[in-house]
Amino acid sequence: MCKICRYIYLIFFTFPFIPVQGQTTGSDSLRLKSRYDSSLVRGRNQIVPAMLISGGIIIESFNVKEKIQGWFPRTHTTIDDYLRDVPVGELYTYDIFSRKHRNNIFNQTKYLIISRLATGYITQLIKEMTNNTRPNGGSLSFPSGHTSIAFANATVLYNETIDYNPFVAYSGYMFATATGILRITNNRHWVSDVLTGAGIGMLVTNLVYYIEPFKKIDPFRLGKKARMTPELDPSSGRFNISVDFALN
Repeated sequence: MCKICRYIYLIFFTFPFIPVQGQTTGSDSLRLKSRYDSSLVRGRNQIVPAMLISGGIIIESFNVKEKIQGWFPRTHTTIDDYLRDVPVGELYTYDIFSRKHRNNIFNQTKYLIISRLATGYITQLIKEMTNNTRPNGGSLSFPSGHTSIAFANATVLYNETIDYNPFVAYSGYMFATATGILRITNNRHWVSDVLTGAGIGMLVTNLVYYIEPFKKIDPFRLGKKARMTPELDPSSGRFNISVDFALN
């Protein structure tokens, strides 16, 4: 198998990302269409992550990563270990000051954990299957784990806030991009590692928000007539739970 074919196979073998729609009728079809429109279309049909992964595979396969690496300056910092988690801090800080977000804190945390675990598992699986050498001589280079987790975090923030505060939604990608760049300038990863890692983090997280796993598991949902919402009061610093009751 040619090298580029091997990378394409490894990526898409680990991603069951194409929703298969069987025969549906009536309300089931409408629900599926609505779910597709609200998640995948709003995520631009996964075009951006697919382009990132494709770009990383092309650079890796045609052995131009050494030349591209020379375009970047060298740094020696560990700040990238912390920058990747800044979008998580942004998410919960935003929760303190605003009630406008896609899910309550419990579901945000649930989808964040699932996204990170799935992203980490897939990234590590590909690392072990490719076993590429890092620019500093280390092993398990492709793809970048720091970058994939950073973009998973940023994509959770994006999905939760894009309908209410686009500035906050996109700001997470600034920190995720900085993480990826520092992985290159610190000579820990090739550009191909970073591009592919970024695509994986976005793709996995968008899939999680499309599927919404364990959606019915929500201790703050009391049924159709009532809903509990955990909140933080920024003025007092207290943690409160509000209960909203439907009148019909």
